[in-house]
Amino acid sequence: MTRIGITTRDPTNNARLGRTVDEMEQERLAVQEQDPRVYLAVERTFLAWIRTGLALMGFGFVVARFGLFLRELGVASDNGNESPGVSLWAGTALVCIGVIVDVACSVRYIRTIRELNSGRYAVGRASALGIALAAMLALIGIAVSSYLMVMR
Repeated sequence: MTRIGITTRDPTNNARLGRTVDEMEQERLAVQEQDPRVYLAVERTFLAWIRTGLALMGFGFVVARFGLFLRELGVASDNGNESPGVSLWAGTALVCIGVIVDVACSVRYIRTIRELNSGRYAVGRASALGIALAAMLALIGIAVSSYLMVMR
């Protein structure tokens, strides 16, 4: 039987109709893996993770330097508040998370390209990097907000 140009398996006459549905599905996946749009999509995702890592590093630098700015304002106003506070640690943590994101996304990109080239790519798996990044940022957010609540 033929539907819109797709040949399927007829149990009564397999040789005459050609390929089975499983063979056609394997061929479709092989063609899809060779499609340049798949590789370009993987590269776009990689570049998005790179931008995320760079943004985290930049934001971490700003947070760390903002603590220094506040300390300088305290010295100028003779307030006596010279403790570096949590901004230095939070900023350093954000810079480190940004570095980890960039390294992890590079490793994942290389692994994904290798899987695509070998035909072993598993579609639909969860992004462990994204989940870990969200969890770390949530913990830093909780720490900073609790610090701000205590130091009012």
